[in-house]
Amino acid sequence: MKLIHLIASALLIATASLAHALEVRPYSAVALAEAQKADKPVALHFRADWCPTCRAQDKVIESIKSEPGLDLVVLAVNYDTEKELKRQFNIRTQSTLVVLHGPKERGRSIGDTTAEGLRAVLKTAF
Repeated sequence: MKLIHLIASALLIATASLAHALEVRPYSAVALAEAQKADKPVALHFRADWCPTCRAQDKVIESIKSEPGLDLVVLAVNYDTEKELKRQFNIRTQSTLVVLHGPKERGRSIGDTTAEGLRAVLKTAF
């Protein structure tokens, strides 16, 4: 009986920690608008499938997803198709990460593929 209680407690703790983890989702105007309206932290990752730097960033973001203190959503923006959004945020190159809290830009990173650098720019949302 104690084992079942211990397993249940561990599952509750794991579920709670996942609720406060970095999440990566495809960009949608609705998702961005909802995050901004709710004054929540969100990052826009302007990326392209053909970009090796973007793929390296994807791997790093995936590796830091479960770290504490990164409770935000990263919206993966298609660099090739989201032309109006690129104009809105003055994006000149793929592999750009723009960090927002609500409607306010808090940080920006271009071409960084280090865990330290990406972690630091994502934390600017808080």
